[in-house]
Order: sequence, then C-alpha cells, then structure tokens
Amino acid sequence: MKNTSLLLAVSLLTLTASTNLWAQATAAGTAAPVLPLYSGSIPDSKPSQVQETSVTESVGVRISNVIQPTLTVFMPDRTKATGTSVIICPGGGYGRLAIDHEGYDVAKRLNDLGVAAFVLKYRLPNAQSQPDKTIAPLLDVQQALRLVRQLAPKYNLNPERIGLMGFSAGGHLAAMAGTHFARPVGDNPGPGSVRPAFLVLLYPVISFTDSLMHKNSRDNLLGTTPSPEQVRHYSAELNVSAQTPPTFIVHAEDDKTVPVQNSLVFYQALHRHGVPAELHIYPHGGHGFGMNNKTTKGQWMDLLQNWMDANGWLTK
Repeated sequence: MKNTSLLLAVSLLTLTASTNLWAQATAAGTAAPVLPLYSGSIPDSKPSQVQETSVTESVGVRISNVIQPTLTVFMPDRTKATGTSVIICPGGGYGRLAIDHEGYDVAKRLNDLGVAAFVLKYRLPNAQSQPDKTIAPLLDVQQALRLVRQLAPKYNLNPERIGLMGFSAGGHLAAMAGTHFARPVGDNPGPGSVRPAFLVLLYPVISFTDSLMHKNSRDNLLGTTPSPEQVRHYSAELNVSAQTPPTFIVHAEDDKTVPVQNSLVFYQALHRHGVPAELHIYPHGGHGFGMNNKTTKGQWMDLLQNWMDANGWLTK
C-alpha cells in the first residue's frame, strides 16, 4: 500500500508539473513546449559527471549524454485534430539522438495529418550515470506512454490511440516497447498500460543476433559480450506475440548500416502471429533518410497517412 501511494503521488506530481509547463509555454506563445518525463528522482540513475551535449551537423542537431529525459510537444491545429498521438523516438545507434530530421521535422508533418506528436529525448545507455544501462531507454519510452496517457484529457487525445514511431535504433526501442509491454521494466512500474496502439518503424534495428545486428547499437546497449539470454531478449523479432500492435515498416534494400533483413524478419514474425502489418521496401535510399528518400518521388509519409486512415486513426 505504501509503494502504491508513493507511486500515485509521483504520478500526480508529474502530471501537475507537465500541465503547468504546458500552460506556461502556451501563454508565452511557444510552439513546442518541453515536458519533463519524470518529476523528482529519475529511476535507474545515479550521480555522475556526465553532461548532456549537442552538436549541429548538416542534417541538424545531434544530442548525446542525455541525463534529463523530456517530451517536446507538437499539437495540431484544433480544426484538424483527430485525437490520435504519436511518440517519436529518434535514432542514433544508442549513442546520440538525431533530434531534428528524425524528430521535430517529423512531428510537424504529423501535425498536418491532425496527429499530436511528442518527440522523446530518451536517455542513452551510459554506465556512468545509470546503474543498469540496458533498461534506461525502455524505462523512458514506457514512462512516455504513461505520461501521454495521463495527459490525454488535457490535450483532448484518445488514450487508446497513442502510437510509437522509431527511426533506426529508435526503431529498436519502439519495437521493444511493442513486444515487452506485458512486463514493464523498473522496480515499481505501476498499473498503467504501456502498450502502444500501433508502431511505425523506419529502417529499424530489430535483431541483436550476430548475423543481423547493428554492432554499435548492440554494443552501446548491452556491451561487447552480451549473453545469449540478452541477445534473445533484445531481439524484437523473437518476442512478437499476437498482442504486438499493428505495425507499419519502411526500409531501403541498399541500407548498408542496418540490413534490410531486420525489417523482413520482424514482418515475418508479425505475419506468423496474425498481427496486421504493412511493409514498404525502397530499392535505394541507404540509411537515415528521415522523411525524404531522395532516390524516389514517392513519400513514405503519404503511405503512412493511407495506412493510418484505413485503420481509423485519422478519424475524428
């Protein structure tokens, strides 16, 4: 009872703090308010000298050494709003976050569809600042699902229409959230559901098996000598069930960073378990193209719009 009361108090504090920040940002005319993911202490964290850093590259800002995870909120025009929302997990090999072209830019495009978007600045694995670096990213994405669900009435969102979108290693994080929701991580995960309504995966890291892995992602999350049990647990294609959410996947066949077989094995696993899925494979495009695969005039965001519409997630 004591732990339950404490968890409720922390949840209410988080909700209050997030709502206050939203109100302050809205009053100031800020387009994208930033909400803290946690109120008070952050689970699976410890004091360290690690400091968040950001650098600007040709395709935008890259963030590393995240200590304070956040959600940046992008709300659609009220006349377009559908009540559906998507939490976006940028990629970066679990070493940094491509926060612009795999985050903020995508959020604005989702707003055009009437979809609310929350860009997740999640913690990257770091043994200096985390007692267990293997669970910190998943803790954050599961907390993001809880928080958006708690805030749904305030934002006029449907709590049953919260999806996850992930790019590259962010796709691995989203796929993990879509296959491990039955047993949330953390000491006191609470009763709230952390199952996303749907998944959208862009050139995702899926498998940590030796033949398919993206080495940097696996090394950063699990270290250079993971156990067979860890490899299986963190290979999303091996953890699909009939309850895994419907999934939309995009990949390029010539991806030299994350082999296209990652998406293929995940699609096959979804198919075996009767989970509705749609897979689009470009012949060219490489890795990390964000919203714009320059090798084709076709836009995967248009295909995503059709898929979401067909599934009722764009219905007001």
